[in-house]
Amino acid sequence: MKLKINDTETELKEGLTVTGLLNTLKIDPGRVAVEVNLKIVKKCDYDKHTLNNGDEVEIVNFVRGG
Repeated sequence: MKLKINDTETELKEGLTVTGLLNTLKIDPGRVAVEVNLKIVKKCDYDKHTLNNGDEVEIVNFVRGG
């Protein structure tokens, strides 16, 4: 399936959840916020939210600063 992740088209296997996507990308789910098609996905729903062909995903990483 094709996804647009942070404005970059990416080809991935069908049936991925948000958790599966983050694992595939080697991203720690505790340090990011995920939006799919302009709607924020709650962390408690990462395992349940299945991605579909054509979805637009934004992954925002939290960084500490000072």
